[in-house]
Amino acid sequence: MDSTPHGAAIRAEGLGVKGPRGWAFRDVDIAAPPGSLVAIEGPSGSGRTSLLLTLTGRMRATAGRAEIGDMPLPRRMAAVRRASALAHVPGVAELDASLTVAEHLRERALLQRRFGARPLALLRPRTERAAARAHAGAALAAAGLDAAALPKGAATAVRELGRLEALRLSLALALIGGPRLIAVDDTGLKLSDAERERAWALLRSLAGAGTTVLAVCSDAPAGAVVVPTAPAAGRKEAAQEPPPHGTTPPEAAAEGTATRKPAPRGRKGATDALAGTGRA
Repeated sequence: MDSTPHGAAIRAEGLGVKGPRGWAFRDVDIAAPPGSLVAIEGPSGSGRTSLLLTLTGRMRATAGRAEIGDMPLPRRMAAVRRASALAHVPGVAELDASLTVAEHLRERALLQRRFGARPLALLRPRTERAAARAHAGAALAAAGLDAAALPKGAATAVRELGRLEALRLSLALALIGGPRLIAVDDTGLKLSDAERERAWALLRSLAGAGTTVLAVCSDAPAGAVVVPTAPAAGRKEAAQEPPPHGTTPPEAAAEGTATRKPAPRGRKGATDALAGTGRA
């Protein structure tokens, strides 16, 4: 894992995903510099996960434009997937409850050697194994997970971990490949207030070390670049038509800001749009 700051900037203008039965999200504008903590904020069913998958190259946008670093979407989705990592996204990237911490680390190391290593590195398996152990140790430290302090050490099964410990393991696994962007869904879900504070502190520390962090949540923390996926509180829109497709906000998003026009829709629309768009 490369500890050199190398986060990817996130920029989007009028970004949207539409499926057979409606918009998952639409008209999202983002301007976040490298090493930002970007919080996708909104209620469940508002297109949060769809936006996260789009910005990490796992879902094809149907409107607007975006760039992750210097990689435009959707044209360079494969490159964005290689530069990003999903830490915890239910139904897409999850821990296996039956595997131990050590087994997850070994599996990720094998995948990294198979798909992420340079061709010449495959000719030096002993050196690569030593490097993999070092990378795993550095990733665990960055994620704040002390395997030795777990009930059975690294032999502890995921089902025995607390939710915050499981989040730390998910983040450690994502860090092993040295991504420029890490994404995590449902940050803070079923965590106590104290655990939620520690989770956000961890994500801030990863962003502070240089990696851009994209996190889905219901309530964004202070200091994050906030990307709302629901209308502002108090805005009447039940009887309003959605804004015309392709419209842009009256002012350009400033560095470290994000805006979104309201697009009334329900959970069913989000599910249908997710199913109806291309995911590589």
